[in-house]
Amino acid sequence: MSKPLRVAVQMDPIESINIAGDSSFALMLSAQARGHRLWHYDVSSLAWEDGRITAWARPLTVQRVEGDHFEWQGARAKIDLAGDIDVVLMRQDPPFHLGYISAALLLERLKGETLVINDPREVINAPEKMFVLDYARFMPPTLVARRIDDIRAFQQKHGAVVVKPLHGNGGKAIFRIEADGTNLSALSEVFDQTWPEPHMVQPFLPEVSEGDKRIVLVDGEIAGAINRFPGKGEFRSNLAQGGYAEAAELTSREEEICAAMGPELKRRGLVFVGIDVIGGKWLTEINVTSPTGIMAIDRFNGTDTAALIWDAIEARHATM
Repeated sequence: MSKPLRVAVQMDPIESINIAGDSSFALMLSAQARGHRLWHYDVSSLAWEDGRITAWARPLTVQRVEGDHFEWQGARAKIDLAGDIDVVLMRQDPPFHLGYISAALLLERLKGETLVINDPREVINAPEKMFVLDYARFMPPTLVARRIDDIRAFQQKHGAVVVKPLHGNGGKAIFRIEADGTNLSALSEVFDQTWPEPHMVQPFLPEVSEGDKRIVLVDGEIAGAINRFPGKGEFRSNLAQGGYAEAAELTSREEEICAAMGPELKRRGLVFVGIDVIGGKWLTEINVTSPTGIMAIDRFNGTDTAALIWDAIEARHATM
């Protein structure tokens, strides 16, 4: 076991998390079990002054007790993320917007002093629905566009389609347009008014009934998977949208997908990554900002993915 590390977790309010499924909480429990000390801070408290990156943080301990899952161990205070901390976990929820990017750019300035997981520069370089385009050979037909003429032509070619915000998360604001194209123009107008970036359009994949698999990779290696299915009256399989999960094995195609990207994920310092594959063959996202799913994977498989992640973090920290 490595020496105890001082770990700051940049995440949303810990008071409101669901400890039964929150991957950040699992990482905190695992860190604490190894003797590492924990601090919690909100991304809005990050600051730069005279070359120092600081945050207003509180030390805490965690425990797997519903309704009593953490205890503060001191008052909130300004800490130096270089001098006072060894590892920062960048775990606030998306969406991936200018606030997220700005925080990552600040944390990048810790390079060489404090280990940030996932690597903040590479998080900026790998938004989920853009990074995946590097592996287009594994994707369903895909359009990234804003002009309605392009979107309509794609829909007429492929029939029923799914329209997604390019930087959305958790299955939010994903719409299905039927083969007749009804409401496509109106939906495009709403998307254009809400988001300045292009939108992602893909054919509706009937294979989603076979599951939308979340595969977790740790330092580029497969750690486990679950298969997620849409809930009643839904086509989205995200657990946050009422989907449910089952244990899953990987298909040969999924193993091929993981092998193709694994070395690149490791090279980039993307230690904890979750990819989504529909129907055992269609890659749709590479999640690097704040991946989830490890607690469900471990429940089904009897594994300890958080421990694998900490093994990788400790190994990287030892070589700094």
